[in-house]
Amino acid sequence: MKDDAVPDIPVPSLPLALIPIVLTIGLLGMQIFYYDDFTPHIPLAIGFAITALVGWLQGYRWQDIEAGAFKVLHVAMPSIGTLIIVGMLVGTWLASGTVPMLISLGLELIDPSWFLAAAMLMCSMVSLSIGSSWTTVGTVGLALIGIGDAFGVPIYWTAGAVVSGAFFGDKISPLSDTTNLTPAVTETNIFEHIRYMMPATVPAMLIALAIYWVVGGAEAGVGHSLERIDLIKQGLADNFEMGIWQLLPLVVVIGLACFKVAPIPALFTGVMLGGGVAILTQGASLHDALTFAHGGYSIASGSETLDSLLNRGGVTSMTWVVTLMMFALAFGGALERTRCLEAIVGTIMKRLKSFRGLQTSAILTSITTNVVSGDVYLSIALPGRMYKPAYDQMGYSRLNLARAIEEGGTLVSPLVPWNAGGAFVMGALGLTVAGGDFSQLLYIPLAFACWLSPVIGILYAQLGWFSWRAEPEEAADAQPMPAAEERE
Repeated sequence: MKDDAVPDIPVPSLPLALIPIVLTIGLLGMQIFYYDDFTPHIPLAIGFAITALVGWLQGYRWQDIEAGAFKVLHVAMPSIGTLIIVGMLVGTWLASGTVPMLISLGLELIDPSWFLAAAMLMCSMVSLSIGSSWTTVGTVGLALIGIGDAFGVPIYWTAGAVVSGAFFGDKISPLSDTTNLTPAVTETNIFEHIRYMMPATVPAMLIALAIYWVVGGAEAGVGHSLERIDLIKQGLADNFEMGIWQLLPLVVVIGLACFKVAPIPALFTGVMLGGGVAILTQGASLHDALTFAHGGYSIASGSETLDSLLNRGGVTSMTWVVTLMMFALAFGGALERTRCLEAIVGTIMKRLKSFRGLQTSAILTSITTNVVSGDVYLSIALPGRMYKPAYDQMGYSRLNLARAIEEGGTLVSPLVPWNAGGAFVMGALGLTVAGGDFSQLLYIPLAFACWLSPVIGILYAQLGWFSWRAEPEEAADAQPMPAAEERE
């Protein structure tokens, strides 16, 4: 057998497959809740070691476990690279005045009474246009965090609105990678897939918009001060040259995204333009621009509020997030290689007797895979592959499955802090859990659109609503269910 060949080892028993998952979740719970320390890195590393031990007991070699981890890490490298470049972009866009310019414009144009609703709508439109939730969060979302801070809106409320809008747009944009991955896995048409997602997506967005509209007025009325806003606007004007050139990096990045340029070259172009604008208009030197890209922007304006808002970014600001992603993805890759996740999904599938249970299980499996593996792509691909024959056998359209795994995959990803999506959101928006203060994690329940959509999807499944039968041509291509012994 070649060194890179995967051994033909049966799926583990359910108790054995659950061992690494249960123990890792227990370690994470102890670290986060008992020790009041949100650093999941080492519990995930121990989880990887436990999975490797379970794999060894099954007959896998270390090379097999390592290959499984590196396979997932390889797939995720573009996401990790994007995260690092967003750190550079934040540093140079602060130094260039791009972000300060956007904050200043927002303070002029957006009324505090409907700020949260406006933030969600703005991020929705940008993400829908360019098909990238990450680019939206790292650019427009970053500026909205500053505007919300000036209005006195708590950062977790603003972050919740930004995440709701950005990932909604990502979910229904034909330019999105996950929106293209889902129909590829389920063998459905992308435009039909988008259309079939609307019954759950639209109500979730309308409910979220209504909540943000009401809360945006209440929060702004209590927290914002005209004097405070004037001080921030004056501080920005005193410390930055602001004009049309400051908008150039943002316009170019969004334009490149609209022309489907890959995220890494598009965002790096934004980094270079940000550094150039900082040198030409803000008096920064070349060394300053390089320092801002690596270590983040730093200013001593005399205003504690302004300094806390602007002193951020750089490659080093993403170190915690990138290492967290790598630990989580390696753990997820080991679970997939040892077929532990397959054993759990297979056990669930054997007990499914109705479409109601099938649809609900598909959504919950995607959510669970997001939580356990830390990888949004695995949360779509694994249940998509595993559940597809069951939908065929029951005579239901795979578009139901596509909707289920998109709801549990794409939309839940930013709500899991150690998932690639959640780690990116925390890093790009500067959400921290320093000193045992977990308040900024409140963005998770406040990202209403992201968790309402799978809840509505489960409700539809239980009521039998929007449960489409397979069309004749789809039924003709139906795949048989694996035999019981093949799933054990």
